[in-house]
Amino acid sequence: MPALAVLENSGRGPRGMLVKIYTKTGDDGTTGVLGERRLSKDDPRIDAYGTVDELNAALGFARALGLPDAIEPVVARIQDELFIVGAALADLSAQGRFRAALTDRHIGWLERTIDGFEAGLDPLAQFILPGGSPAAAQLHLARTVCRRAERLVVELGRRPAEEVPNVILVYLNRLSDLLFVLAREVNRRAGLADVPWKGLS
Repeated sequence: MPALAVLENSGRGPRGMLVKIYTKTGDDGTTGVLGERRLSKDDPRIDAYGTVDELNAALGFARALGLPDAIEPVVARIQDELFIVGAALADLSAQGRFRAALTDRHIGWLERTIDGFEAGLDPLAQFILPGGSPAAAQLHLARTVCRRAERLVVELGRRPAEEVPNVILVYLNRLSDLLFVLAREVNRRAGLADVPWKGLS
């Protein structure tokens, strides 16, 4: 569960601090979302925002491996914004306060960042394999988690009773592109070439 949803549903002490890390309320296989409702832990909505949380953790690992100075703040900002994505997915109300938190402004920043880094990369002439430096390989892994999150959000939005803001889908789609570009840029700055796909032998 994203931390925002945890704070919404867990007991809090003075100044909003969590009293305990465990609440025992999920022992029956359900979990709280924003508001008063609880959902089964295998609910498609939980799967979607749980995968966004997994993506955030994958990016945290990429940062722990060490990223170039120009890329570190970019990934840090993405991690912050993924909390907004998770909160929007955990908010069941169409008028909920987190539903409109992600906007075209966030997507515009992703697109400008893609364009900025891509301008310094050699044009791709063939498919490349995930790899290179450890940090670049981890960014490639994060990209695949992002694609999985996107698929799960699409699946969630197709359910008759569900509503998913389209901006979330656009954001995840752009983010996976940015992570691909960042992985290539990390390798470039490390003096490593892209790993080419050799095709069918």
